[in-house]
Amino acid sequence: MLKYQQIAAEIEQYINQHDLKQGDKLPVLEQLMSQYAVSKSTVTKALELLERRGVVFQLRGSGIFVRRHNRPGYMSLFSTQGFKSNLGDRVLTSDVLDVSVTKPDETVAQNLGIDVTDDVYHVERVRFVDGEVLCHEESYYVKQIVPYLNREIVADSIFDYVQSALGVTIGFSDMYMQVGRLNATEAGYLGLQEDDPTLRIETIFHLTNGKPFDYSRITYHYEHSQFVVQANGPYM
Repeated sequence: MLKYQQIAAEIEQYINQHDLKQGDKLPVLEQLMSQYAVSKSTVTKALELLERRGVVFQLRGSGIFVRRHNRPGYMSLFSTQGFKSNLGDRVLTSDVLDVSVTKPDETVAQNLGIDVTDDVYHVERVRFVDGEVLCHEESYYVKQIVPYLNREIVADSIFDYVQSALGVTIGFSDMYMQVGRLNATEAGYLGLQEDDPTLRIETIFHLTNGKPFDYSRITYHYEHSQFVVQANGPYM
């Protein structure tokens, strides 16, 4: 994790621990620079990251303020940090169905910018929040970037692992959404009926240098999935 990301995480932790509300003012830039013993540019990058994630907002000449957006039970749809960072006090668990090294098919290879002869980790999980089924998730990780995964890692947070243990810095993601109906296999994973409604999301996660490393397909349980989408400006 880079220094500005660490500072962003600590600021967000401070906000949560002190139960700060919408509009509460945070220390000014100079105070944060002194507190974390870093440069202005590092604090600025941390605040920009928090602003993109909807944690704070800044008013020129007035300061830095808390932005409390989430209703209980809602997850940020456009987060690049994985489920765990979105859920607050809710408990996330996983039923790991598969962790294996394989070759990608043409669709996976194209989305990851690799060749069909390259190795990828295939990870398949059913994920639960507070004991209720949230989604079925199938992911492919470029093995050259993520050289090792096992069931223990996959049962927890893969993103925490790749960032802290491997030093991989996640940059941005491309997300493709489709509302449809469950097929029989998907319904079985989610404990629903075939033809029940669902939201499917395909996401390609990139490093900060733009290289894709994770291609994921997630099918959500329509009764247990609630999302928030934040905007930092007016929709056009």
